[in-house]
Amino acid sequence: MDSELQVALIGAGVAAVVLIVGYNKWQERKHRRRAEEAFKSDHRDVLLEPRSGSSDGERTEPSFDEPPPIAGAQDEQRRVREAPVTRTAPQPPALLSTRTDCIILLESIEPLDSQRLWAAQRDELAELSKPVRLFGFNDGENLWRPIGPNTAESCHWFCVAMQLVDRRGPIGEADFMRFTGGVQRVADRFMALPAGLPARVDVLRSATELDRFCADVDVQIGVNVVATSSQFEGERIEAIAGLQGLKLGSDGSFHALDAQGSTAFTLGNLEPGLFASGAMRSVLTKGLTLVIDVPRVADGPEVFERMMRVAAGLAEGLSGVVVDDNRAVFGPEAAAMIRGQIAQFQERMATQGIPAGGDLAKRLFAA
Repeated sequence: MDSELQVALIGAGVAAVVLIVGYNKWQERKHRRRAEEAFKSDHRDVLLEPRSGSSDGERTEPSFDEPPPIAGAQDEQRRVREAPVTRTAPQPPALLSTRTDCIILLESIEPLDSQRLWAAQRDELAELSKPVRLFGFNDGENLWRPIGPNTAESCHWFCVAMQLVDRRGPIGEADFMRFTGGVQRVADRFMALPAGLPARVDVLRSATELDRFCADVDVQIGVNVVATSSQFEGERIEAIAGLQGLKLGSDGSFHALDAQGSTAFTLGNLEPGLFASGAMRSVLTKGLTLVIDVPRVADGPEVFERMMRVAAGLAEGLSGVVVDDNRAVFGPEAAAMIRGQIAQFQERMATQGIPAGGDLAKRLFAA
């Protein structure tokens, strides 16, 4: 009896275990099916699909050797249509240099009347201690033209340049700030765009270095013709100077001119007082002085020789003698030494790209 009961209990336990295991399997399949249905989608999985260019169906990694995909024609047309139209900035005028000038280019979107720009910059830059020059770029002729109050031309590009040095010295930081700020205000007034403002440190360094060089070669050489007995009479001075080809200028000195009409050297009164046309009859002086401005004349040694010939002619006609500043008689040896010094100064200028007597030298060594 007991054994039969034990067998029955064991069978019931086995049946219960089988029933529980089966129920768990059924629940597992049921949840797996729901999960698959939840994640099922009609979208392609580009990460799992093979690339169209792959023949074996395997995923191919991207390569730097392959060309980028080509955009559609519509995208290409849109990019071309949206590309802005730009103009290349012309080079500054050839007679300007960043070594000698602070240069700013301005671009006007629409053609701008030159007279309006000239008037605006005149008002903004009036307080500067150095000369300012304005140019407009002629697109048709592909060249820069100087702009003044009467220039009748419209341009897209303008150039404003402030000279860095003259005989009063270099520009300072105040000049730089006043110049760049004034040009910026002019640009804002006309909706123009500066092509780029120069760096303050670079400009001031260039000005200092250039001024140092100019000071080293800024030489004026003079000789004197002094009376040996009585004073020189004004009318006699005027007559002999005229025979030597000199002309009396408004500055109170006689001028010897070169072939281009520029001053080669001057003849003035050694004593205080200026010469004036129509008033030479009342002039009495003990001496005259002839001066050559070395940086401002081309071929200085030749000009010096001409000046010495004029000095000798004045001494002969006025009964005087040619002497130096120490009143020592000016002989051939002294003349030869000075002629060599003039040549050396002008050679130094030429090696620095500032030939004596050229336009640039006349700007930098303006009185």
